[in-house]
Amino acid sequence: MVSVVQNVAIDCSDAYELARFWSEVTGSPLHPDAERGDQEIPVMLPEGPLLYFNQVPEPKTVKNRIHLCLRPTTSREEEVERLLHLGATLVADRRQPDGTGWAVLADPEGNEFCVLRGESDHAAMPS
Repeated sequence: MVSVVQNVAIDCSDAYELARFWSEVTGSPLHPDAERGDQEIPVMLPEGPLLYFNQVPEPKTVKNRIHLCLRPTTSREEEVERLLHLGATLVADRRQPDGTGWAVLADPEGNEFCVLRGESDHAAMPS
């Protein structure tokens, strides 16, 4: 027997606004019944588990023990710029001069996530 991951739950202070941010990040829609003020809102990813935003009263206080790693369809640099424009902040820059590495960003509520090299970055790397 095994378990299947149903969703990735993310605690937040405003489920609707944070779900909207991640909807823009992933290009995936909010659940069709989602409304401002809802305490729980899923983002409907095309494959795999849902991103499930749960509104909670307490604020985030420490570094995430689990986080999302994003692989963009464009370059890592283009995606980092797009996400910063959407409201993310740069937390740590782990990008290396040879093109390897990643960038650590935080969503508008401070949840950390990584942006890995994109498909075009891999294609541009010498073998």
